[in-house]
Amino acid sequence: MPRAERERQMLQVAEEVFAERGYVSASMDEIAERVGVSKPMLYEYFHSKEGLLLACIAQSRAELREATEEAVLGATSAEEALRRGLRAFFVYIRERRQAWSLLRHEMALIGTGASDEIEETRRQQTDLIAKLMTGYFGVGSPLRVEATAEFVVGACERLAVWCERHAEVTPDRATDYAMDVLWTGLRERAQ
Repeated sequence: MPRAERERQMLQVAEEVFAERGYVSASMDEIAERVGVSKPMLYEYFHSKEGLLLACIAQSRAELREATEEAVLGATSAEEALRRGLRAFFVYIRERRQAWSLLRHEMALIGTGASDEIEETRRQQTDLIAKLMTGYFGVGSPLRVEATAEFVVGACERLAVWCERHAEVTPDRATDYAMDVLWTGLRERAQ
């Protein structure tokens, strides 16, 4: 099997095991067994269990960014860009529950490099939202743009956690809920 394909397989299985058992309880033995490789091969690719976790988080971050960026392409208004970006996020967390689980269980990862990776995911989304806002809104100072983007990211994270408890809430419905609150505060600043 080509190296890139084997690595994708290892990451997929590791994501499943980390999501099922949590980082601390997950074992490299179980991951290797499920993948059908030796434990030393996992270490050859990722150097450590933490290295494997970091690779899983980095992959999830890249996928989330790609989904969000693609969703807002061609948006013709601030409202449309916000709605599309929010929907992409809620679709991602619904369709990639295991990846989302890794990103949201950061308290168990404090003291590991993973907590930095998770914060980098937030930073990525905040930067993307701030960039979009600058193009669509008369937002004022860069500090205000960043504060508003941080608010959007934090609010959406909490709504996503709430959605986990309410399986009946679809990505479209979650987007509507978020837009009801967020767009009300942003509408007046749209250009």
